[in-house]
Amino acid sequence: MEFADTVRSHRYIGLCYGPPGVGKTLSARHYAGTDDWEQWYPLARNGGLLPPVPEGVQQSRTAFFTPTVAATIKQIDQGLPRACQQVSWAIDYARYGHVDPYVHPESQHSGNTELLIIDEADRLKTVGLEQVRDFYDRHHMGVILIGMPGIEKRLARYPQLYSRIGFAHEYRPLRSDELTAVVTQRLPAPDPGDSGLAHTAALAAIVRATNGNFRLADRLVTQIRRVLDINGHTHLTPEAVDAAQEALLIGH
Repeated sequence: MEFADTVRSHRYIGLCYGPPGVGKTLSARHYAGTDDWEQWYPLARNGGLLPPVPEGVQQSRTAFFTPTVAATIKQIDQGLPRACQQVSWAIDYARYGHVDPYVHPESQHSGNTELLIIDEADRLKTVGLEQVRDFYDRHHMGVILIGMPGIEKRLARYPQLYSRIGFAHEYRPLRSDELTAVVTQRLPAPDPGDSGLAHTAALAAIVRATNGNFRLADRLVTQIRRVLDINGHTHLTPEAVDAAQEALLIGH
């Protein structure tokens, strides 16, 4: 959150990178309010009376863009401004209830969009990265590029773009205490009959199996809950964790 706020307020290019499954995309979508946006915007395209613009979109003023695996120059050239114009239009709609591009030109020129997040930036080829730089230079907004480890070294080969990067943030796997705190919220309470020993052992097994990877932890916890429901158990046990691991092929 703080990283995105800083890039947005200073209108710099920010670089965010880390291994798969550590929460890069999830946190970016949460910041931009993308889940709510994807439910609201199709209604806007159908016309008619719209529900209120999602509060998260109004607060973040952030567009979220993911290039396709084989994104062409044309797709990127059209996709970047379209994503920003749509969010900018929604901000004006929330403010005025009706958007006339001749009266509210900010919508047409993405003037209300303050941050553009580009996920899977590793997919962008040399020309695509140059398009991002050109778009950034033509608009007063921050840009965050999200990619895998190594993207920071790759971008260093493009001095015109690299010189505009003001902030970088590396996502790392969750620490044991952080992961334990996250999964505990989604799992049953300890069994008071055994002083919580089985619960503690099960949590330790989850930490070892996922090694701080948020995506793996999310999948494993979902499977653990399924195992507990199938067997009619109300408390977490190491056996349930083992059964869930086998079903997901984690640690094998």
